[in-house]
Amino acid sequence: MNPSQIRAAIVTERIAWIRKMIEGIRRLPLSNYEEFVSDSRNIAAAESYLRRALEAILDLGRHILAKAFSSPVTEYKEIGKFLAENGVLNKSNGELLRQMAGYRNRLVHFYHEVSERELFDICTNYLADIEDVTNNILNWLKNHPEKLNCEI
Repeated sequence: MNPSQIRAAIVTERIAWIRKMIEGIRRLPLSNYEEFVSDSRNIAAAESYLRRALEAILDLGRHILAKAFSSPVTEYKEIGKFLAENGVLNKSNGELLRQMAGYRNRLVHFYHEVSERELFDICTNYLADIEDVTNNILNWLKNHPEKLNCEI
């Protein structure tokens, strides 16, 4: 597999989706735990928004690896490592993305083990991590415009 160009349309779509999901979380009643759990729809919405934001950032990372580095990654937990090895993310953000992948896997496969308190904690304390990794990917792309295919 030869390197090709990252599709700018995919980047734009995934970034918009990540931001939309984070905004959805921020619209939930996160000022205190009791208010958050008082309506079960908040918990379901938080889980859905968080899982979809994580899947979008991981899909974006996988697209970058496949197109720019001919590195088809099949496991979500490998994406952060390979993005760091290829200089897209620093080691810290690569590890953070690996942890996000693990949490996404918990949300999908071990959803019954994710407590309401844990979900509330992530939504109130860790959204900036998703934004930080996303911004670092965007910064790398801005510094490597030759890697992007801007054609529709």
